[in-house]
Amino acid sequence: MSDAHSARRERLREHCSASGADAALITRPANVRYLTGCPPVGAALLLTRERAVLAVPEGAEPGDGGLGGGERPADPEVTRLPVPAEADAASVAAEAAARLRVGDLAVEEHDLTVTRHRAVARIAGAARLLDLDRAVERLRVVKDEYEIADLRIAAEIADQALGELLESILVGRTERHLAMELERRMIDHGADRAAFPVSVGTGSHSGLEHHQPTDRRVEEGDFLTVALGARYRGYGISTARTFVIGAAPAAWQVELHRLVFHAQRAGREALGPGVEQHVPDDAARSILQAAGHAERSVHALGHGIGLEIREAPRLGPADMGKLDNRVPVTVGPGVHLPGRGGVRIEDTLVVRPPEEGGPELLTITTKELLAL
Repeated sequence: MSDAHSARRERLREHCSASGADAALITRPANVRYLTGCPPVGAALLLTRERAVLAVPEGAEPGDGGLGGGERPADPEVTRLPVPAEADAASVAAEAAARLRVGDLAVEEHDLTVTRHRAVARIAGAARLLDLDRAVERLRVVKDEYEIADLRIAAEIADQALGELLESILVGRTERHLAMELERRMIDHGADRAAFPVSVGTGSHSGLEHHQPTDRRVEEGDFLTVALGARYRGYGISTARTFVIGAAPAAWQVELHRLVFHAQRAGREALGPGVEQHVPDDAARSILQAAGHAERSVHALGHGIGLEIREAPRLGPADMGKLDNRVPVTVGPGVHLPGRGGVRIEDTLVVRPPEEGGPELLTITTKELLAL
């Protein structure tokens, strides 16, 4: 893995050289982790043409800055610089840049607050600050096979936790209780933590995106929508499934589930290298629109995913960029009928060309309408 991180840093160095920067100061936690594999909370990375210096707060426990655990072994090419208590790692890294006589220093203006940016500018001395302009985020879009391997394991953990829950008794249990159990099961199976707050919606809450679990109890005849994701070694996935409680789903439930199932499949099948980002959304949305539900699905079909739960690219109706090979994305249409409930089905997939079998499905829990 140290070779992979070294290669990533070299690509960033090439970007800096092309843009006229002598060095880069990386402060966004996901980007620090991407370039080093080992981001203690509050760390900052100074990357010059010859050195990689990681400013680490003294006494900080190895962590993730909100990215989950699973820290990898330290990279021998990265020099650690201790940050005194109550000092800012970005400022300490800027001091190192001044000592190394850096002329032009590229910083992550989108991450630094105004106060921190001013402090870095003052401490960096004669260095001129440039905007790195999300260069690391752009490097992160296409994943290497190390990253995809971690995503596969995260997906396996989430699928296993969900499968075990579906074998238990659900009637009478609250949304909140089920969400907590799913999070615990994912950690028991090796996850760093949940990739995002687990969402469980039953009855009139089913099918809602980003629903916060309540004390509503599962009842016979309910739709039950579960959205969850595990994070493994910092990499997270997202999946959602909708089931029905009871032996005989109502006709409207069967029809609505079939509609969202077909829309989600159309979105998945539209993925591919070189495909414009809006095309998968168009494919799914056209099916919902034909059934009169387009106005109920205002969110983008999906988005990139990895060290952060929402990354580039975005798969929305107005997104005009093109997809690349080895880009993990979510595909998750849904329809919610106010007062009745709804259906949401989401997968995490990796964009692959047809000669490699097309999109690689990571989340494999069945999407059929199971009666639980």
